[in-house]
Amino acid sequence: MIYPPAERQPVVDHLHGHPVPDPYRWLEDSGSPETRGWMSAQEKLWRGHAAALPGHDRWHARVAALTGAGMAGVPMWRGGSRFFLRRTAEQEHAVLCRIGPDGAEETLIDPMELDPSGLTTLDRWQPDSDGRLVAYQLSTHGDERSELRVMDVATRRVVDGPIDRCRYSPVAWLPDGKAFFYVRARRVRLHRLGTPAEDDAVVMGEDRSYGLGISYNGRWLTVSAAADDGNDLWLADLSASSPERPDLRVVQRAAGAVTVPAVGRDGRLYLLTTLDAPRGRLCVADPARPGTEHWIELVGEDPEAVIGEFAIAGQALLVGWTRHAIGEISVHDLATGKRRGLVPLPGLGSAGAMTTRPEGGHEVWFTYTDSVTPPSVHRYDTRTGRTSLWGAAPGAVRVPELEARQVVFASADGTPVRMVVLARPGSGPRPTILYGYGGFGLSLTPSYSSYILPWVEAGGVFALAQLRGGGEEGAAWHRDGMLERKQNVFDDFAAAAEALVSGGWTTPAQLGACGESNGGLLVGAALTQRPDLFAAAVCSAPLLDMVRYERSGLGPAWRSEYGSADDPEQLAWLLSYSPYHRVAEGVDYPATLLTTFGGDSRVDPLHARKMCAALQWATSGSRPILLRHEEGVGHGSRATGRAVALAADMLTFLAAHTGLDLHT
Repeated sequence: MIYPPAERQPVVDHLHGHPVPDPYRWLEDSGSPETRGWMSAQEKLWRGHAAALPGHDRWHARVAALTGAGMAGVPMWRGGSRFFLRRTAEQEHAVLCRIGPDGAEETLIDPMELDPSGLTTLDRWQPDSDGRLVAYQLSTHGDERSELRVMDVATRRVVDGPIDRCRYSPVAWLPDGKAFFYVRARRVRLHRLGTPAEDDAVVMGEDRSYGLGISYNGRWLTVSAAADDGNDLWLADLSASSPERPDLRVVQRAAGAVTVPAVGRDGRLYLLTTLDAPRGRLCVADPARPGTEHWIELVGEDPEAVIGEFAIAGQALLVGWTRHAIGEISVHDLATGKRRGLVPLPGLGSAGAMTTRPEGGHEVWFTYTDSVTPPSVHRYDTRTGRTSLWGAAPGAVRVPELEARQVVFASADGTPVRMVVLARPGSGPRPTILYGYGGFGLSLTPSYSSYILPWVEAGGVFALAQLRGGGEEGAAWHRDGMLERKQNVFDDFAAAAEALVSGGWTTPAQLGACGESNGGLLVGAALTQRPDLFAAAVCSAPLLDMVRYERSGLGPAWRSEYGSADDPEQLAWLLSYSPYHRVAEGVDYPATLLTTFGGDSRVDPLHARKMCAALQWATSGSRPILLRHEEGVGHGSRATGRAVALAADMLTFLAAHTGLDLHT
């Protein structure tokens, strides 16, 4: 394959005694004529290759059909109304719906009504306590920067906003519905309806990532802020101080733990925490004495499960867990924390997003999904102990029969690691996709995927590796895959690949690696460290230049995960695995597809551009190195049609280069 020319320039940075070559620094400038010309040539190359690949239309049709299941979201109850998200097979985006006290349903926000191009997304929403107003956030072209508006539910008129720079801001309404706390430009502010946003009082002025909460009666405000290896936490009594200047008292600071607070209807402060419990525990305290020294353990740490959330219904306390990445919900006595039993679930999947009525009651709603079950809503009655389907996914789809098996294997240092292997019944090596993430404490749990199912249906194997760096086994699992221990993640992934081969599932000639964002970093590390293990790779929205990742996108916010090139010791960690810097001339690299998005404000596409140029220059084999770039979308959610097109392109590429035929 003849690649577009890309000049290798003699750019070398000297950092803490390390010479760091960067021959494609010029590709960081997305607006230069040279970069635009190179990008245009790469797009032409990708499209030409994609057009010659077999089965694309059939992959696209099957992904679209399975995506047609849609989704149903849990209800949020406010003032006799329930608010929820739903997407049908015909809809490009999930829409915000409301069912009022009279039982009539209406659509409040449909992104396609606002922008028929499909390039506007609904990022977040929050009704006030009476359900009269909804604060909601929209972003366009994938930039996720979000403008916040307030809608009058009765008239569907916008009565406040837009307020800019509100990326995924939490909103905490005051009880009178005339003001709310929110986050703008990484500062906590109070906004009173009808006043200019520039006049909003700054409640916390440090440049940090914040979380907000407010008790059902509006008395207690909680503020959390991300910190190294945890968060800091404050609590304010709004009955004793003004909302503009709340008297924020420290609950937790520099504790090296993550704590999620909530004040219940019983007046107790509940604290879901990893403090002294890497897998998490639930404590309670008096809000008047919120310091860690006054916490009382209500539900203790489980040696094999990770605590995720909790909900209160009547005199029952429900606690959500993941046990080796499989979801469960336990039921406890609210006063003592004594365990009563488990909530019956439909299968071995993922359960969460529990909601209750703010005024109290005996019901809990939660979502459930597994490998063959689209996201649906279930209801648990604490009086009867029964679970029932409350809101099914709106679309009817035919899903393939498959077997799910959890495989345990040893990583390079002997650590046991798990992965879930999905396949149709049968034996013998088959084309396989190995997917991983391994970062930020995020867990890979069972979920319905219109990307995975077509692959398995066609006879392939799909494996999801639960690597260190994730949250599947708690805070210690995360810590063992971050900073100076990041190499553990890549070793786990390589060991997963070797386990698939030794287990007879696949061969290196049939194995593809796939990952997105931090998972794109994982794939970049895998193909530069162990190119012999993989026939193909899809590296989507990836971080790849780990020396300069802090200079773009949300990079500065990730120093606690990866480290900083400004620190000599941490630079050495980063250089040891940075995929862009490990590309070596004369290596037969796997067939590689890098995917980027023009509106991505988290991970700049410059990473993939530089990596693509380096791999095209270096590879000694005939397998293609290609770049797929898409304008108008970003790192996160997008219109369904665009998501289907991306999935179909990725599957077509992986099938062609691992030898999977899509049967008619």
